[in-house]
Amino acid sequence: MLATVMNDLDAPRGHGSAWRGRPAFQQPVYPDAAALEAVGADLRSRPPLVFAGEVDALRSQMAAAADGRAFVLMGGDCAESFADTSATSIRLKVQTILQMAAVLTYAASTPVVKIGRMAGQYAKPRSADTETREGVTLPSYRGDSVNDHAFTPEARTPDPARMLEAYLRAGTTLNLVRAFTMGGYADLREVHLWNRGFTANPAYKRFESFAEEIDRAMRFMEAAGVDFEALRQVDFYSAHEALLLEYEDAMIRQDSRTGRLYGTSAHMLWVGERTRGPHDAHVALLEGVRNPVGVKLGPTTTPEEVSSLMDHLNPEGEPGRLSLITRMGADRIREVLPVLVEAVRRDGRPVTWITDPMHGNTITSDNGYKTRRFDTIMDEVRGFFEVHRALGTVPGGIHVELTGDDVTECLGGGEHIDEQRLAERYETLVDPRLNHQQSLEMAFEVAEMLQV
Repeated sequence: MLATVMNDLDAPRGHGSAWRGRPAFQQPVYPDAAALEAVGADLRSRPPLVFAGEVDALRSQMAAAADGRAFVLMGGDCAESFADTSATSIRLKVQTILQMAAVLTYAASTPVVKIGRMAGQYAKPRSADTETREGVTLPSYRGDSVNDHAFTPEARTPDPARMLEAYLRAGTTLNLVRAFTMGGYADLREVHLWNRGFTANPAYKRFESFAEEIDRAMRFMEAAGVDFEALRQVDFYSAHEALLLEYEDAMIRQDSRTGRLYGTSAHMLWVGERTRGPHDAHVALLEGVRNPVGVKLGPTTTPEEVSSLMDHLNPEGEPGRLSLITRMGADRIREVLPVLVEAVRRDGRPVTWITDPMHGNTITSDNGYKTRRFDTIMDEVRGFFEVHRALGTVPGGIHVELTGDDVTECLGGGEHIDEQRLAERYETLVDPRLNHQQSLEMAFEVAEMLQV
């Protein structure tokens, strides 16, 4: 995280909560309204998790990515769990993102904006409100900040107190991430050595020459007297989907410097494909905060919808404010994306284009696992780059569900996870993630695209 002055942020007085009364989708039904109100009041009294100066700095970096002066790398769990907030788990996710960023920085010759999909990704939209097993129907699992994954009536009943636990877990995660990224763990020399270890694996030998190029560049920097001690710290930001309206509303604070409102649950917040109606509650909530915001766009998105979203979320065309995160599917992106890119270019207001190659490519394996194919994921990334290169626009970044652990959730990759291996370490509670090795493999492949 940025080492910055902690701005005076207070719970806003008279905040209109403009989202109330708007259509609100994917929200849990809490059985105790009084308990929900009490949790909201409790959250409003607590300190912010991020600060206005940090948010402003990220907005500037997102603006740089929009015009090709930076590249965004956003990665982390599909849905964080309370049980998986150990120091080791957090460290491995941070390490994976740092390793990917080092490769991408060299390839793009521009700064990489490092954003963890972490410290707040405790809620997930679901395709159905209920789940049925053996004739028993219960509410769907919506993430640990809503209910528990266990299939019992008690576990699946939405509990507002879980939002307080989410706040505490997010705070401890952010604290540890700050310690790692500001305390020397992000030393570029160490990160490079980790990547050399990756390319030493015969499964990834084709990337060895690329790693050697970086090695020569590192030796040149050292010979030229570059102060590597100054490179031991990095800016690392947090982001998550602003799904739980009551939680996000309770985390809005007012900056005493400017009087403006900030969502302080994360540096960046996004609206998902299922909740992005321009006149709906989630968009209304994000209209009022100064954070950089994103919107997920699926293959049915129309130019008119994108224009309306821009009108609501960035009417003045402020650079770095709005990112459009495309999740089209590898079989649709080359067909659908050009129309949207052309519409945005005609509009003239800046956006940062980011690809999410995960959500449009989910399949079910023959043995029943929800999974994704690495080759298909990479095909969507290639399609994203191809469209932007053909139109002369900027591919601004990638948004990936990943973990630093050696899970077996996505098929393929250099070490070739097949359907039989999925059962070995299939640990996700919702969607499949790239493991550490697959994430680094993606970084090297994207690096090749950035060098074209």
